[in-house]
Amino acid sequence: MTNNITRYKQIIWVLSIAIAILVVSNYSALRKLDLTIRTPNQYVEEVEEASVQDTLLIVDIEKTNTIVLVIDDFGYRNDTVSDGFLSLPVPITCAVLPGHKQSSPFAKKAVSAGKEVIIHMPMQSSVASSGEDEFKLKVGMTSEEIEWRLNEALKEIPEALGINNHQGSRATTDGKVMAVVASVLKSKNKFFLDSRTSPKTVGENTMRSAGVPTARRHVFLDNDLNIEKISMQFDRLVRIAEKKGMAVGIGHVKGNTLKVLEKKIPFLVEQGFDFKFLSQVVD
Repeated sequence: MTNNITRYKQIIWVLSIAIAILVVSNYSALRKLDLTIRTPNQYVEEVEEASVQDTLLIVDIEKTNTIVLVIDDFGYRNDTVSDGFLSLPVPITCAVLPGHKQSSPFAKKAVSAGKEVIIHMPMQSSVASSGEDEFKLKVGMTSEEIEWRLNEALKEIPEALGINNHQGSRATTDGKVMAVVASVLKSKNKFFLDSRTSPKTVGENTMRSAGVPTARRHVFLDNDLNIEKISMQFDRLVRIAEKKGMAVGIGHVKGNTLKVLEKKIPFLVEQGFDFKFLSQVVD
């Protein structure tokens, strides 16, 4: 009987030691995992949004609650909807696609209406897409081909003060493509808006390094064309403008987008918000 008790005590002691070792080792492993999860790499996007360039821009226009509205895809149509954007009582920057029947006529009409024009420059997407193939800037093109296509777009729409990218989730991540674009824009005294269709874009940084006046998109207003979703995105744009001092929103030539802007702009003007052209905020 005594031998059995002694044996049980030995077994319990061994099991206790084993459990203690497991607890310590698991704690150590969990601690390492916790430290790994908390590394700065997890917050890459937050670091990117708080870049030096953004900080400088906030200082320049601090507390002005400035909103910049860029409307993409003019050139496809020239109708009551597109005219409705020209009738908005605030500065609107119209991004016109090259290569369409209405591209040049609408650019001239926009300038006559007191709006600003930029080229909505077609660039290669990371997924298959069609349209504007004669102007589209693609990875693997020679520098001469990229220069020629961009210069042709600028010739077609001479009213343009700058460009932003149409699609471009592949092209804007390529250093060579962006460097050639920067060289052309610098020589023509044009500015660049990085529409940020990819989180890996090098467009903004490349332009700044080359001395090209640059801005970035903060909110897409109408990726979802539901009018309530557009309204929510516009409200998000307003909050960013209040927080940072300035925010750039990109919308498209869509009826629901126009309805939201027609409803909300007068209220914001009454509240003291300042609407500006894109050319007034690039740096």
